[in-house]
Amino acid sequence: MHNKTLRLLVILSLTMVGVFIIDQNIKTLFVDGWRYYTECIDLILVYNKGVAFSMFAFLDEWLKYIQLVLIFGILFYVVYLKDVCYAFPAGLMLGGAFSNVYDRFIHEGVVDMVYWHCGFDFAVFNFADVMIDVAVVWILILTFRPKSCKN
Repeated sequence: MHNKTLRLLVILSLTMVGVFIIDQNIKTLFVDGWRYYTECIDLILVYNKGVAFSMFAFLDEWLKYIQLVLIFGILFYVVYLKDVCYAFPAGLMLGGAFSNVYDRFIHEGVVDMVYWHCGFDFAVFNFADVMIDVAVVWILILTFRPKSCKN
């Protein structure tokens, strides 16, 4: 295996596993009953049957399989690109995505816990969602800026 591909796979794999483990451990706290309430943020347990803002909840059981196809498509595309610059942000995205899909199989919905309600109400979200959002912004920056990453 080419050195560049090996580096990409190691960074991608370690990042995915790290995000998955962190997210699942946080979610376990809430599934086991931990809660915390403040004026602006409540840390509560919610099972989201859809995706962002509960969209596509009507897909029910199909949603997790559709998401798995999309996740594996992204995984294969990142490996196909062989661009080490994308390994870390793609690992953040895929680790979060795998963790959320895992929830669908284990809990029949994604375990969400952070509820922002200071000034305005926002959707309940989790660590994996944040990692996915960070990854999307990071990948967009990498895509639309002049190439400066040294593979």
